[in-house]
Amino acid sequence: MIFSVEMIYILMGIIVLGCSIYILTDRTNSRRLTTGIFYLIYSITLMFGNLIPPFYIGLMVIVMVLIIAGGGLRKSDHIEESIEVKEQRRQRLGGRLFIPAILIPVLTLIGSKLLGGVTIGGRALLDPSNVTMVALGLACIIAIVTAMAMTRGTPGAAVKESRRLLESIGWAVLLPQLLATLGTIYTNAGVGKVVSNGVTAIIPEGSLFLIVVIFCLGMALFTMIMGNAFAAFPVMAAGIGIPFLITQFDANPNHIAAISMFAGYCGTLMTPMAANFNIVPAALLDLKDKNHVIKVQVPTALFVLVFNIILMYVLVSLKV
Repeated sequence: MIFSVEMIYILMGIIVLGCSIYILTDRTNSRRLTTGIFYLIYSITLMFGNLIPPFYIGLMVIVMVLIIAGGGLRKSDHIEESIEVKEQRRQRLGGRLFIPAILIPVLTLIGSKLLGGVTIGGRALLDPSNVTMVALGLACIIAIVTAMAMTRGTPGAAVKESRRLLESIGWAVLLPQLLATLGTIYTNAGVGKVVSNGVTAIIPEGSLFLIVVIFCLGMALFTMIMGNAFAAFPVMAAGIGIPFLITQFDANPNHIAAISMFAGYCGTLMTPMAANFNIVPAALLDLKDKNHVIKVQVPTALFVLVFNIILMYVLVSLKV
């Protein structure tokens, strides 16, 4: 293949490496050494994760966790441009400011839908194992280059802004990778079997409504713990979805999968573990209350969760 997933990870690692160097040399950060080491280790895992044995990757993650637990992760005092300068640039660029942001989803869609099967000289253009992710990575690169051309910026300025965003997100930057791993660990550890045994012991045999309630609530709760409905789904599907709803009540697997994921997303709206949905926006908007996004979303999440329970119960009852 010409563009692989590993290339995207390596590029991300190079950017994070540049950020760590800036932090290590920043005297305004009272914890620049530990903060810089944290992001340096993170960059190494991104660039060489497929080459370093898992045991040593685990040790590196433990070091990062110890830095966080010991208060070694500190945000630097960034020198912001004045409001007047920002306003001048905004007026000069006008609506073109949105072009880089719009390019990312548009190019990702085009790449994933139209370039997935393209080959050049017998080699796939995009990595067949994850076309969408590679397309997203290439779209981000094009958006960065476009932004630099529009603003007359430099690669160094792009890395500095990446560093500012990275420090705003902080430790939460690790959550997507850690939580994806957690879902696999839970499944392999047999948590689904434990859930299934618990349901059998507590819920009366043949009580469809209670099983549906436990299933949907379980999806939401496990998603709140793991921060990702995709990580929660294998556990709840193995514990309740397949043995009870599909096998015992002959439910439509497509309906169960779709509605259970929707119930899981309700949990996503109510947890800081879903960093990319709830913590990152708060950081980008510089909100004083980092949980403000979650607090606003909770009523909607609960309403939709109740709706999912009712919808699943009706569909399974009618055997649609």
